[in-house]
Amino acid sequence: MFGIIVGTHGAFADGILQSCEMIYGKRENLKAVTLVPGEGPDDVVTKYEKAIEELGNPDRVLFLNDLLGGSPYNAACRIVAQNENYGIVTGVNLPMLIAMSGAQDIDDGSATIAELMEQAVNAGKDGAASSSYESLNAVPDEDDEL
Repeated sequence: MFGIIVGTHGAFADGILQSCEMIYGKRENLKAVTLVPGEGPDDVVTKYEKAIEELGNPDRVLFLNDLLGGSPYNAACRIVAQNENYGIVTGVNLPMLIAMSGAQDIDDGSATIAELMEQAVNAGKDGAASSSYESLNAVPDEDDEL
């Protein structure tokens, strides 16, 4: 099974992990890493290395970060640059994390990190939508009811 590390600024990682566990229950192969004020990329690298160890050094690790170019992302880059079976996806959201947590449950080890990254990006995009007053109050066409 692949490991997931959610790395974010502040308590966002802890909160989104808690939300995911409300849906799936306790997750063994999922870790949150947070950057707190006064820390930098070196601190996050150390936290990531500890999280990987706590995950049991899985063969594949998917980092889900909040912001492209932020310190959690930059720290993940330093680790991913040393392991071809690790990857990073930015813009983490709850639909992405839920989808990838579910993917862990069915993972047979055959999916490459590139395939897992693509799945995460698609889940994040598919989970984003907009609703407006007009769309919520639109009268459906007769064809829509079929």
